[in-house]
Amino acid sequence: MKLVLSCSLFVVLTFSYTFMSGAQQAVQPASLAAGNLSLHLEVQHAIGKGRAWLESQQNAGHYWSQADHPALTALVLTALTEPSAKAPASPAIEKGYDYIVSCAQADGGIYVKEVQSYNTSVALSALALRNRPQDQSVIQKARQYLIGLQVGDAPPDSTNGVFTGGIGYGGTNSSRRPDLSNTTLALEALYESRSFTQDSSGIKLPDLNWKTALRFVQNCQNLPAYNSQTWASGDLKNKGGFIYLPGRSAAGETNLGSGRIAYRSYGSMSYAGLLSYIYADLKPDDPRVTSALDWLRGNYTVEENPGMGPQGLFYYYQMMAKALTFANVDTLETKDGNKANWREDLALKLLNLQKADGSWVNDNGRWWEKDPILDSADALVALEIIESRL
Repeated sequence: MKLVLSCSLFVVLTFSYTFMSGAQQAVQPASLAAGNLSLHLEVQHAIGKGRAWLESQQNAGHYWSQADHPALTALVLTALTEPSAKAPASPAIEKGYDYIVSCAQADGGIYVKEVQSYNTSVALSALALRNRPQDQSVIQKARQYLIGLQVGDAPPDSTNGVFTGGIGYGGTNSSRRPDLSNTTLALEALYESRSFTQDSSGIKLPDLNWKTALRFVQNCQNLPAYNSQTWASGDLKNKGGFIYLPGRSAAGETNLGSGRIAYRSYGSMSYAGLLSYIYADLKPDDPRVTSALDWLRGNYTVEENPGMGPQGLFYYYQMMAKALTFANVDTLETKDGNKANWREDLALKLLNLQKADGSWVNDNGRWWEKDPILDSADALVALEIIESRL
């Protein structure tokens, strides 16, 4: 696996070339230029408007949206920072990074008072992107903090160890229960900061137990061949997709008869699951990967978060852009047999959803998505990934 230290955009592009079989050759930008030039220019214009709007929303305290959630500022900075860590940053952006660093705690986490893992993961990814020399100690300590949150033994509410290897929100025992969303964000942060695995003396620091992390991820997948839990379903509606955590899906459940319950797979978690498999270095032909892609093909849409409707829509868009680019997927064959160019479909959808002032916002408030700063940052990250291939 090729190691790079960069933002989500640059990491995705570098990794995607290593995550393809010999028969899957990456489509070169030159071959797309003629057909996509107009859309490319429109996307660039939308990105420019979106960045300008986000920059204008920075608070006097140099953070975005909420002072007690540095992850929101970190996500904005990820959207505003150029792919090259050597690119000059505006004073406002530099002060934003300074704000993130000011939230670093004595235990190594980067948070203020709650959802410690989520805040630390997103902040760590942003700091690794910028890669400022003065932040290296904070980055290393944040890595160790996240690694320390990994569940080593089954928590009290588990009888079969299905939670082992995962990462939850952090903090109290109840909020340490792992889920796929927090685990994916932590895996991403640890992957993107892998250059910081040694201390200043050159001594190798502890790393995540990637083997048990992989086990937790597969325990969130509807794939009976790799998941022995009774709810794991092989029916066509669910097979290969993912749920929020073992035994719980935000999309609800289905009665399979004979006393069996299946937890419904849904879009955003299925893209998160695919991403987690890639971070954990599963190969493209691994049945867990191919089954995830099969579910995503069968449930492809940019109109909603499959299984959740408008809930978590912009998070879904960001996960889609990252996961499909990482997996080097250019088209998805849909249920009706058509081959969807997901980049063009998603770009056009985001262009249509952008407000006149350059922002994006979800009318549905689930998972904080009535916050235009959160939604605009998610949309920009997705568009920047798309734009690089158009």
